[in-house]
Amino acid sequence: MAGYETIRLEKGMYGVPGKSFSQVLEELDSSENYKGSPLENLDAYQRQLKRFDIRVGGPGSDNVEKFFQTASSAALFPEYVSRAVRQGMEQADVLPSIVATVTQIDAMDYRTITSDLSEDDKTLKPVGEGAVIPQTVVKTKDTLVKLQKRGRMLVSSYEALRFQKLDLFTVTLRQIGAYIARAQLQDAVNVLLNGDDGKTPAGTVAAQGETPVYGDMVALWGAMAPYSMNTALASTATMKDLLGIAEFQDSQAGLTFQGTGKLITPLGANLLHVPGLEEKKVIALDRSCALEMVQAGGVLTEYDKLIDRQLERATISTIAGFSRIFDGACKVLTY
Repeated sequence: MAGYETIRLEKGMYGVPGKSFSQVLEELDSSENYKGSPLENLDAYQRQLKRFDIRVGGPGSDNVEKFFQTASSAALFPEYVSRAVRQGMEQADVLPSIVATVTQIDAMDYRTITSDLSEDDKTLKPVGEGAVIPQTVVKTKDTLVKLQKRGRMLVSSYEALRFQKLDLFTVTLRQIGAYIARAQLQDAVNVLLNGDDGKTPAGTVAAQGETPVYGDMVALWGAMAPYSMNTALASTATMKDLLGIAEFQDSQAGLTFQGTGKLITPLGANLLHVPGLEEKKVIALDRSCALEMVQAGGVLTEYDKLIDRQLERATISTIAGFSRIFDGACKVLTY
């Protein structure tokens, strides 16, 4: 019998500090042991689905009740919920395109670092023989990163869902993930605009008129120096104004949009659609050094309710916050 078929599954595997259910499973049933076998492309959790013959997707997906045939298979259900929510977050997530780094923490308080460089510090002038090399001081910020808990309450009963296909239920869970991703994006935008403390607005560039023109975008690009303007965020209405600029309508930009769905600017920046962003503002940033994302764990589910009480009311949530790394790496065009 294969090793994965002898593992005892229990809800206590969700409560291991600093480890997810999948990580605990992986320690008990390492994927390294399956290289060269028909199961090498499955992770430890997927092997457990195979063990109990549970199909969560595709035309042949099982009903929700398949998870609750035994106490062991029921222990797999919260992880299924978490994975489906994460898929929805990833599909709707703009954050990877604007976040420079992601920091994982095991606490509710986090103080990030900063380095305040003057214009003179950024030039790195030649150092004469025997002279003191200029210093860059790195210190912790005065304020804590504000962590926000975002989530949804899953309200149902086992009886209401038992005969529903898992494929359909996954669609609902992915949509919950999409809601969470959009809320986190709004948190990130607020930090870019107003700083970690909400009182340190990003530098602004005023447009020449009531609608943006190409010269305004060039001025925004110039204001970013010495950082690179490689990403720009805009609301729906602002996107329409930007796409009305003649220089944004060149053939290469059109081919890129039609082929990939991605909008680019004549200045080489990726133009990202953020519906919740305030109108008549364009946020420009250097994605390599503008924003840090802080996460306190991944997608959290109330596993007790999902296993013992078979749904009823259970929360699905994430805890995350954002911090501006270098203030100068973010500028805002207003009009």
